[in-house]
Amino acid sequence: MLELVCVRHGRTAWNADLRFQGQTNVPLDGEGRTQARMLALQLRATPFEAAVSSDLDRCVETANTILRAHSGVALRLDPDLREMNFGEWEGLTWAQIAKNDPSLAVEGFTRAELYAPPGGERFEDVTARAARAIERVREITPPGARILLVTHAGVLHALLRVILGEEGRVEVRFSPGAVTRFALEESGPGRLLGLNETAAEQIP
Repeated sequence: MLELVCVRHGRTAWNADLRFQGQTNVPLDGEGRTQARMLALQLRATPFEAAVSSDLDRCVETANTILRAHSGVALRLDPDLREMNFGEWEGLTWAQIAKNDPSLAVEGFTRAELYAPPGGERFEDVTARAARAIERVREITPPGARILLVTHAGVLHALLRVILGEEGRVEVRFSPGAVTRFALEESGPGRLLGLNETAAEQIP
């Protein structure tokens, strides 16, 4: 069994404004850096055998902040862990997107599996990328290892599907700086060990 400790990056200014970021390389804001430091405290006593992150700056900074307490653990960057590409929607709020396409207002902005942003990806594409990333994690780490994985909300939704199968159809809005944990079995579906846990919930 492998344990995946999956972290959503800290907040950015576009998160605060509820703008779709996608693969636009928006950095952490002040609150996001505080969340990264809280994550470092939350995870300081958790040993990691490996660490992998999206190559976008908001994830890399979050990961490096956590790893300051984990000397000897190198960070590997994987572009397959990037957020969903939202194409022409990037930089827009849901209100702006729905104004341009009123049919979207019926479903709501949390239904990523229904998105088809012009010039972007579909959720199935993100799920395929997430599956490739997990296979690479399996290849580089021995059974029993614990891996830090820093990524984005869309990829976390995809990981729920990849690892849990149909049980991964969970209604959740992943918080910036929150932790989700999985157990990966050698074959078959994995198990969910913790979902969207924030540092404030974990640190006395």
